[in-house]
Amino acid sequence: MAGRIKQEDIQLVRERARIDEIVEQYVTLRNAGGGSRKGLCPFHDEKSPSFNVRPSVGSYHCFGCGAGGDVYRFLMEIEGLSFVEAVERLAAKYGIILKYEEGDVPSGPRRDPQQRNRLLEAHRVAGEFYASQLATSPDAAAGRQFVTDRGFDQSAAERFGMGFSPRSGEALSEHLRAKGFSDDELVTGGLCARGNRGLYDRFRSRLMWPIREMTGEIIGFGARRMFDDDRIEAKYLNTSETPIYKKSQVLYGIDLARRSISSASQAVIVEGYTDVMACHEAGVTTAVATCGTAFGEDHARVMRRLMADHDAFRGEVIFTFDGDEAGRRAALKTFGGDQQFVSQTYVAVESRGMDPCDLRLADGDAAVRDLIGSRVPLYRFVLDNVLSSYDLDRGDQRIDAVREAVGLSTAIRDRSKVDELFREIAGRVGVDIEQVRAEHKAMASRPAKPDLIRRELTPRSDAPAEESPAVAVGPPITSGFGAPGLADEREALKAIVQHPELARTHRDDIDIDDFTHAASRALWQHLGSTRWPDKPDPTWLPTVADRVEDPALRQVLDVAAVEPMRAGEKNAEAVVSSVLARLQVLTLSRKVGEIKSRLQRTNPVDQPDVYNRMFGELIALEQQLRQTRDRSLGIPS
Repeated sequence: MAGRIKQEDIQLVRERARIDEIVEQYVTLRNAGGGSRKGLCPFHDEKSPSFNVRPSVGSYHCFGCGAGGDVYRFLMEIEGLSFVEAVERLAAKYGIILKYEEGDVPSGPRRDPQQRNRLLEAHRVAGEFYASQLATSPDAAAGRQFVTDRGFDQSAAERFGMGFSPRSGEALSEHLRAKGFSDDELVTGGLCARGNRGLYDRFRSRLMWPIREMTGEIIGFGARRMFDDDRIEAKYLNTSETPIYKKSQVLYGIDLARRSISSASQAVIVEGYTDVMACHEAGVTTAVATCGTAFGEDHARVMRRLMADHDAFRGEVIFTFDGDEAGRRAALKTFGGDQQFVSQTYVAVESRGMDPCDLRLADGDAAVRDLIGSRVPLYRFVLDNVLSSYDLDRGDQRIDAVREAVGLSTAIRDRSKVDELFREIAGRVGVDIEQVRAEHKAMASRPAKPDLIRRELTPRSDAPAEESPAVAVGPPITSGFGAPGLADEREALKAIVQHPELARTHRDDIDIDDFTHAASRALWQHLGSTRWPDKPDPTWLPTVADRVEDPALRQVLDVAAVEPMRAGEKNAEAVVSSVLARLQVLTLSRKVGEIKSRLQRTNPVDQPDVYNRMFGELIALEQQLRQTRDRSLGIPS
C-alpha cells in the first residue's frame, strides 16, 4: 500500500492552491491594504473582522483567536481533515495527480483518500440521472406538471437541476453501479440503502432538488412526495447525514445566491425549495432555504461570513414567514436567535398567508420583490404580538405590556433608533413616553432573567474541564514580545517573512545579534537557515513554518505573515530596505552605547592602547550608524 505523499507533490499543490481562493469558499474577504485581505473569522464568533489572509505568502492569521497557518492548515481546521486529506482534496480540486512513497504504513484501517471525491462524483452522476428522468420519463409526467403548475418553465427546472427519481426503486443503483460505483459508496453517500432483498434507491417516485455546496458540487437531495401510493407519507425527504452532507450547515440555493449575498450584504431566508426558485426567478437572488431543519447557529455563521456581518459593515437578514399561526411562532423563535447577527433582522409576511411561490403565481414577479421590499424590523413584528396578548384598556395590563415591550430594544442594532421604539410603544399602549423610558432604565438595572422570547446565545460552559497533573510551567517564549520597545524587531520580521525576495539583498547584513527578544532570535534561526527566494514564492513561508514546532513561536510567524507593515507597501522594496536598516540602526546604537560605557571606565593614561583602539572603533561605528540611519529614513510616512 502507498505510504506518504511525496514532498514535491505537497509543494506543488501548495503552490497551485491560492489561499484566498480557498478561504473565500467559506469567508467573504475584503481588501485590507498592504496586500492583505480581511474577513470574519470562521473559527470563532466575532463582530469585528480580525481574520487576515495574505495571498502573496500563502498564509492566514486571526488576531482574535490566534488561529493561523497555510492553506493546508485552514482546510484541516475548518473541515476537520487530516493533513493527508487536506492535500488530497486540494490536489483533486486543482487536477494534480499525487504520487505516494512506498514504505511502512501505520497499522489499522486507513481512510480511502478518494472517498469524498467519489461521493461527490456519485452525486453528480445521480443529479444528471434524475434530471434526465424528469425531462423524458413517462413516469415523471406528474413531476413535469408540478413544475408547470408552480409557475416554472423548463429553463428554470434545468437551472436549479430539478429531477425525478423513478418508481422502480433500483434504477439509480443500477445506473451508478454501471458507472463503476460500489454498493458501499452508494450507501455511505445516502443515495441508496440496504434491505432484505439487497440494495434499493433511497428516493423513489419523487420530485428531486439537488442540494449543493457553495462551490456548486451536489452533496445531497431534497425529494417531494408526488403520488398517494408512496408508502412514505412525509411530504419532503432529505438526504440523511453523510460524510459530505451536514444538514445543520446546508442552505439550499447557496451556490446561486452566495455572490449576491456577499455583494449586497443581504440574505433572504425562505422556507422551501420552490420559494427559493420563485425568489430567484423574480429577481431576489439572495434567497436561500434550510433543508429539513430550522435555521440555526451554524446556518447563521455561514450567512455572517458571506455577508461580512460585523460592526463596521452591517447588512440585512430578511426572514419570510407564512401569515398563519405557525408562521407567527416561527418568527418568535427566530427572534430568540436574533443576536446571532450584527445586521438588522427583518421579517416579510404576506398578509394573505402566501409564501413567495404562491405569491408569484397569484400576482407575478413584482409582488415577490415588493414583499421583500416591504420588510419590517423583526422587533416590530414581535411588538405587535407582545401587545396583542394584553388588554390595554386595563391600567395594570398597560404597565405589564410596557415592561415586556421595552425588552425588545436589545434587538435594535442602530441605537439611535431605540428612542423611536419607545415613542412607538408609548403611542400603541397609550402611556407617556417618560414612563416607557423609566421602565427601560429600571429593566437595565435589574439582573437578567431567562425569557421565553429573548435568550442569550452563548457557548456552553458546563463541560467538565480536563484534569491534568500540576507541573511547573515557565513563561512562553513569546512573553513580552508585544512590548512597544520591540516594534522595530517585529517590523523587521514582517519585512523578511512577507518579502523574502526583497530582503535577500540585505541578508548578509543581518545576524542573530540584531534581535534582542527570545522569540525574535528563535524565529531568526529558522529564517536564517532557509534559502531566501529571488522572486515571490508562496511555498517559501509554509516550508519555514513546517520547521517551527513551538506553537507560540508558530503564532508569531503567522502574525508576521499577515499583519500589514506600518509604513505601507506603496514601494515595497524601499520599505523593506528601510525597515531592515532601522533594525541595524538599533544594533549599532547598542554597540555605540557599550563602547562609550567602556571608554568611561577606561583610564587613557593607564591603558592608552586600549583606549585608543576603542576610540577608533567608536568613530567607525558612529560613521556606520549615520550611514545606516540615512538609509532607514527612506521609510514612507
